[in-house]
Amino acid sequence: MRVSTSAYYDCCKRPVRLIDSKTWQLCQRMKTLFIQSRASLGNRQMVAQLRKEGLMVGRYKVSKLMKKLGLTVRNRQRYVVTTSKHNQPVADNKLNRDFSPKQPNLVWTTGITYIRTAQGWIYLAVVLDLYSRRIVGWHMEYYMTTALVNRALMMAINLRQPPKNLLHHSDRGSQYASHDYQTLLTQHNMQCSMSRKGNCWDTQFNMVWNARLDLTRVGIGEVVPLR
Repeated sequence: MRVSTSAYYDCCKRPVRLIDSKTWQLCQRMKTLFIQSRASLGNRQMVAQLRKEGLMVGRYKVSKLMKKLGLTVRNRQRYVVTTSKHNQPVADNKLNRDFSPKQPNLVWTTGITYIRTAQGWIYLAVVLDLYSRRIVGWHMEYYMTTALVNRALMMAINLRQPPKNLLHHSDRGSQYASHDYQTLLTQHNMQCSMSRKGNCWDTQFNMVWNARLDLTRVGIGEVVPLR
């Protein structure tokens, strides 16, 4: 690390700031709570939780300590409603809100969300096994294209090697209705099912995003609780 001579000696002259034991304990507790919340506690929620535990602290102090500790709230994903304004053929709703398949790889549901990153917004396409409630395929792109959903589906296919006649359910978005995507489904002997127009509750995927799925959980394939 390049530091000028004057800056080095200036730093040496500064007194070392020691924190008292109470502040140190407070910091440790804040870090624990933040980790347990999966990086979702902001300063208001942190203050409320600490006060529940009998620690009478102010929001300004908590905000200042959180900043020093690097406890930054992770941005949440938002569910993306794809457009159904296209001339591609659409499939019937074969799923018909039957969200309880009897075994894995019988029904997959799909959807797209977007996430804020340091480089800007990015789209995330996910394939969910409806029985196990596990993410079996996902892909990220800067644009919401057919390639985005194609690659998520191919990841799921390569990972699970699904049997014939798996039911693939999605909304009526142009990405899922596209020729390329429908060709993929046909090549792998999948049945195509699509939600009714304007009815997001025809797909269980809306519930998944209500559960506030995050990227870490996508990466490790953790179970997504359904409401």
